[in-house]
Amino acid sequence: MILRIYTQVRSSLSVLKTGYDTDSRLGHVGFYVSLGLTLLIALLPFYVMLVTSLTPDAAIYSDNPSLLPGDITLSQYTVLFTSQTFAFTSYFFNSALVALVTASFSLVVGVIGAYSFTRLEFPGNGIVRRGVVIVYMLSAITVVVPLFQLLARFGLVDTRLSLFITYTVSTLPLTLYMLWNYFESLPVEIEEAALLDGYSRVETIFRVVVPLSLPVLVAAFLFAFKIAWNEYIFASVFLKSQAKLTLPIGIEQMNSNFNNVWGQIMAASFLTTLPIIVMFLYLEQYMVKGLTAGAVEG
Repeated sequence: MILRIYTQVRSSLSVLKTGYDTDSRLGHVGFYVSLGLTLLIALLPFYVMLVTSLTPDAAIYSDNPSLLPGDITLSQYTVLFTSQTFAFTSYFFNSALVALVTASFSLVVGVIGAYSFTRLEFPGNGIVRRGVVIVYMLSAITVVVPLFQLLARFGLVDTRLSLFITYTVSTLPLTLYMLWNYFESLPVEIEEAALLDGYSRVETIFRVVVPLSLPVLVAAFLFAFKIAWNEYIFASVFLKSQAKLTLPIGIEQMNSNFNNVWGQIMAASFLTTLPIIVMFLYLEQYMVKGLTAGAVEG
């Protein structure tokens, strides 16, 4: 993984440097100073989190704290997986299950919905598309009460299904927006040829459009997964049972229920970031293509 990170950093640096005059010494200095400040601001919190998670409790609460690692221990991580009061493994599984199901369902519905927006003519097409953008712009706190009342009426509070529904509400507008912008850039002639060959509309979508849209599909899946993985508000309102809690809620409860366990909190937080980091590292090439897909036509 370290080699992968190093390769990605070198690739990114080479791309960024093309925007500067390579013959200008001032340009070089400005580029590296800006890059250094950006990396410092972005990576310092993760560095502190990792170092704290590997530091013994005595050193964490010493009168002379240091950003440089001294004695290194894995005891903070050991406690997470052996503790009887903090079910880290259960919380991790709950978050992974909810995020995977939400991202997958949001992607499937998003493909069908985005295709209908861009290829099918029906009354109110423009209004529905504007409505999707408006829903995406709404903050989660503005819809949490009506969603809670609706789910309570159907007896879905304190169930994983409540998270599947509410997380899909949060991720689907983004998925639709990303996909329909890309589908608009695909030549219609390709789909017409498939229809002339005897493919149905559904077969055309999943045998022609989907393979051509792999980069943007990966990008949409990753963003939906990230939103569901890190979501806090809905999970804190709809879940009550300890066995169903997700990682953000579990870590928050550890912080409020126990005193002076910052080492374990940082260890849990670092493990929580790993799946997202790994996914972005290994799918980064698709992410770049997906984020720029549809920007240039022809």
